Amino acid sequence: MGKTENRIEHIRAVLAPHGIFLRGVVHFGSDGPEMARDTARTVVLLGNIGGSIWPAFSKWWQDNEHVSNPLDAWSVEIIRPVASMIGGTAWFPSERPWQPFQQWAMLAEGLRASPLGVLVHPEYGLWHGYRGAIGLEERIDFPLPATRPHPCDHCPDKPCLTSCPANAVMLEGFDVPACRTYLAGGGMQACMQGGCVARNACPVGTEYRYTDAQLRFHMTALSR
Repeated sequence: MGKTENRIEHIRAVLAPHGIFLRGVVHFGSDGPEMARDTARTVVLLGNIGGSIWPAFSKWWQDNEHVSNPLDAWSVEIIRPVASMIGGTAWFPSERPWQPFQQWAMLAEGLRASPLGVLVHPEYGLWHGYRGAIGLEERIDFPLPATRPHPCDHCPDKPCLTSCPANAVMLEGFDVPACRTYLAGGGMQACMQGGCVARNACPVGTEYRYTDAQLRFHMTALSR
């Protein structure tokens, strides 16, 4: 096994107990994001599939309730040492320098956005996320994503557009202020207890749906 393969297998092995998966890679030429001493030729995307991170994160959270933005803090604590260990640079959606995570995900997994703004996966639906990325100075071989139809193009009923009690979900995109206004105005019950009603209405990947506890965590963060 060569150096590159060792790096990939190390990432997989160390992050697997935390429920963080290697979601795909993006290749660059000389236009890659800046690392400490070079530019990245490869960016490895890392994230959750369904509620995979919840057991490890919730256990950590019990001992770190005082931490603000706990999921972001946990992601940094888990991923950054892995990047350092293999000579890479870690980036996070919550930290500067801001990186185009959504664009990277579209390239790495061939995804497109749903009306909620969340990238919809052909298998996982809306139940996945990206917790960080690691930049490497060399180009690594990795399977290209299979070309699959965008789920929203083959969803005739589009229940996400009609089920939102705040009317915040439209084909043009997700109206975050409308959602937050609805939640702040006392309309939290339906969404807080079982998660975003529109997100739950999506018929794709329902078997990967987050637990109610994880959904309440995300809704609480959104309502602040």
